[in-house]
Amino acid sequence: NHGMTLDLQHIPLDDAKTFKLLASGETRGIFQLESAGMRRYIKELKPTNFSDIAAMVALYRPGPMEQIPTFNRTKQGITPIHYPHPVLEEILKETYGVIVYQEQVLFIAQALAGYSLGQADILRKAMGKKIPEVMKKEERNFIAGAKKKGISPELAKQVFALIEPFAGYAFNKAHSVSYALIAYRTAYLKANYPVEYMTAFLNTYSDNMDKVRSAIAECRRLG
Repeated sequence: NHGMTLDLQHIPLDDAKTFKLLASGETRGIFQLESAGMRRYIKELKPTNFSDIAAMVALYRPGPMEQIPTFNRTKQGITPIHYPHPVLEEILKETYGVIVYQEQVLFIAQALAGYSLGQADILRKAMGKKIPEVMKKEERNFIAGAKKKGISPELAKQVFALIEPFAGYAFNKAHSVSYALIAYRTAYLKANYPVEYMTAFLNTYSDNMDKVRSAIAECRRLG
C-alpha cells in the first residue's frame, strides 16, 4: 500500500507515535497490552522508553502486580524513588526502585547478603515453593549473610519480605523484553499503519468471533 518494505528488526524503538498510542491506553489488539486492566495501567504509566514496556509486562501478574501503582507513581515523579539500602540503587534504578525481574532478586541477595548467584537462585526457588520451614531457614541465612556485610537484621528482614512475593512469580528479564518487543512492534504498526495492521489482525483472528467483534469496534473507533 505504501510502496515500501518494512523490516521490523530495524524499526526505531523511540517512535513518538507509538509512545503516544501506548500512553493513550488505546492498546486493543496489541500483544500483551489489550486487557482492560493492562490498558488502564499502561495509560497511568505513560511509558517513554522501551524499558517501561518490558517492566509493565513483567509486573502484570500475581505477586508483582501489587507494585504497579508504586511503579507508575515513581515513574511519573509523584512518589520519590526509594531504595531500601544505597547498595540496591544500581540494581533497581532502571525500574524506579521497584523489584520487577528475577535477576534483581538474585542481585539483591548477592549484594546485600553475600550470596553467590547460584545460592541466590536456590533462595529464589525456595521462595517460589513457599514451604514455611524452608522459608524460615532461608530468612535466617539471609539475615546472617547481611549481618556479615554490616547490615542490620531489621533492614535484612525488611528486604527479605520485599523480595519474597516476587520470587515465585517474577519473569526473568529476557522473557519480559522478548514479550515487550512484540508488544512494541504491534503498537508501532497500529500507530503508523492502522489500516494494514487491523486488516492483518482481522485475517489472523477470522475464526475467533470475540476478537473479530472487538477489532471491528476498534476499526470504527479509529474511523
